[in-house]
Amino acid sequence: MNIKKKGDPKMKVVKKHNNNNRVELYDNYLGLEWSQVNCVLARMHSNSQRVKLDEYRSAPSQNLKSLKKQLKEIRGNKILTIEETTTTHWLYVELKEYVDKILICDPYRNSLLSEGAKTDKIDARKLCQLLRSGLVKEVYHSLENDYKIRKLVSTYEDVVKAGVRVLNQRSALYRAVGLQVKKDKLPEDEIYKLVDRSQERSIGLYLEEKKEYEKIFKQLRRSNKTINNLCSISGIAEIGAVKIYSRVIEAGRFPSKYKYWSYCGLVTHEKESGNRSYGKKQGRYSRTLKSVYKTAAWTAVGGKNDIREYYEYLLKEEYLSERKAINQVARYIAKSTLAIIKNTESYKPYSWRKTKSDK
Repeated sequence: MNIKKKGDPKMKVVKKHNNNNRVELYDNYLGLEWSQVNCVLARMHSNSQRVKLDEYRSAPSQNLKSLKKQLKEIRGNKILTIEETTTTHWLYVELKEYVDKILICDPYRNSLLSEGAKTDKIDARKLCQLLRSGLVKEVYHSLENDYKIRKLVSTYEDVVKAGVRVLNQRSALYRAVGLQVKKDKLPEDEIYKLVDRSQERSIGLYLEEKKEYEKIFKQLRRSNKTINNLCSISGIAEIGAVKIYSRVIEAGRFPSKYKYWSYCGLVTHEKESGNRSYGKKQGRYSRTLKSVYKTAAWTAVGGKNDIREYYEYLLKEEYLSERKAINQVARYIAKSTLAIIKNTESYKPYSWRKTKSDK
């Protein structure tokens, strides 16, 4: 282990573990609790267990200005952690150059914050302590322009959910009186007509907005080589390709396909204690990616392509059930998309023949 010399605040201490992970130790550990009217910065030096608190109560712009000034005055290298919220990426962009590293952490993992009393000061203090102990889980953020595509996809998914809800409500309105929405007309009743007109306007607006988003997705395919390459895989069209690209962005953050499969919810984890198995469970995963890969798998096996042949091979040679074969196909598509994004290369059909098994 490298030892930091006394009086050298700029030198980082790097401790190497047996699993080859590198853990950076900083001079200052900072935890930020942010809200629209209140901002608390907790500070802990590497040579002390004492946590100092700085609180700012003003408008967001003034709080940000005061926070930047405070960060600039802190000597030595520093790491700052903020919990993932709606304002997190804005803070990430604004504060990136004022610290050596910003670690956006997963609030679901910070169970210590729910223990005991809860105030902004207490939460900031605990964030600082968790950061120094290495107990926070990082959430990916980037300054890349492509990160904006995440917001585009997120808004599109909200539009689709709202539209599908209205479509289902209209169908339910007709079924409630024994009719079918595409064949029959509602009875001559003012209330039914009012509800039907309202839902019809909402559906029309939804379809118009959906077309606009799909137009943007097609433009992204033409301008982005990686998205275009993703569309070459059977079962994946523009919408699915943009969703995949928006969630991954930087493929290098997944060291292996197994980590990526876990992130996509395509694998389960064994629960074991006292040499006894308690079944399997899924960790928290990206529901967007799981939906894309499952849909792509079912779409691909319904056509005539290399993935359909892989599916038939799994059924015939590996003796897998239909459900397990579909899951394996989804993992194969996920692995292929990760390779395309990571290596900026086009899709290579029939690559499954080289390994014969991709479990």
